[in-house]
Amino acid sequence: MATQGNVTSVTQSEQAAASAPVIRTIGLSNLHRALQLGWEDFKAVPSHAIILCAIYPVLGLVLARTVHGYSVLPLLFPLAAGFALLGPFAAIGLYELSRRRENGEQASAWDAMDVFRSPSFGAMLGVGTLLFALFVTWIATAQAIYTAAFGYQTAANIPDFAERVLTTPEGWWLIVVGCGVGFLFALVALCISVIAFPMMLDRQATAGEAMVTSLRVVARNPVTMAAWGLIVAALLVLGTIPFFLGLAIVVPLLGHATWHLYREAIVKDPNAHPVIPAPRARKPAADFPANLFPWRRSGSE
Repeated sequence: MATQGNVTSVTQSEQAAASAPVIRTIGLSNLHRALQLGWEDFKAVPSHAIILCAIYPVLGLVLARTVHGYSVLPLLFPLAAGFALLGPFAAIGLYELSRRRENGEQASAWDAMDVFRSPSFGAMLGVGTLLFALFVTWIATAQAIYTAAFGYQTAANIPDFAERVLTTPEGWWLIVVGCGVGFLFALVALCISVIAFPMMLDRQATAGEAMVTSLRVVARNPVTMAAWGLIVAALLVLGTIPFFLGLAIVVPLLGHATWHLYREAIVKDPNAHPVIPAPRARKPAADFPANLFPWRRSGSE
């Protein structure tokens, strides 16, 4: 009996090892290829209008708060920087579009919504919740750092805030410590999510499997992944110019490129067949409102 149990345990271990993703060693040329393919996806399925619709209501609330009270000023940079923490989850629809184009399927901006019907969406939501908790912790930490530097007194206006930060020893301390702590938060987010969401979509992996694989990819390619993190940060900074309009291009580009980075870093499993729900039937507008009551139509037929 003990021997049989040991054989079963060994067999399960061998099956798990066989199904584990095979990680490649990648370089800067692979990052360039991922960005190039991401750009091709964006040109084929432009989604900048959707990104603008998602970004500008949030920016409007922040700016309105800024106009009526400058207490939000110290958090403007942490909020912008923290967007990189949430970006991998925010781009899940873009991964689906890239997956469709890779498989030669029809892809439109509306098809990005199908990711919510994927069997792995629950796992994606779990990792997304973890990233959101990381984001909230970063904002709270950034507020604590600012308070440690300047106390609870808020800046009178934007020029006053800029003068405090750029021309005083407390401001220089704030910049150094804030950027250092922010780097640690970004590093954690990069390590656990760099290819996690594409993997969950592609292989129906669990949240734990996807995050562990992301950690393995970073450990296998530390220099390349560091370069990817710098590229993401630089593009997001450029995307804020002017008036955050550039994010309408940068966010989709990075989303699509992340899918292709996953393909560059992980050997494709020829036996993997992602379970994607069949597309919903599109009912013509001429049938409205009868299509709201399908049982009545079937009964009449």
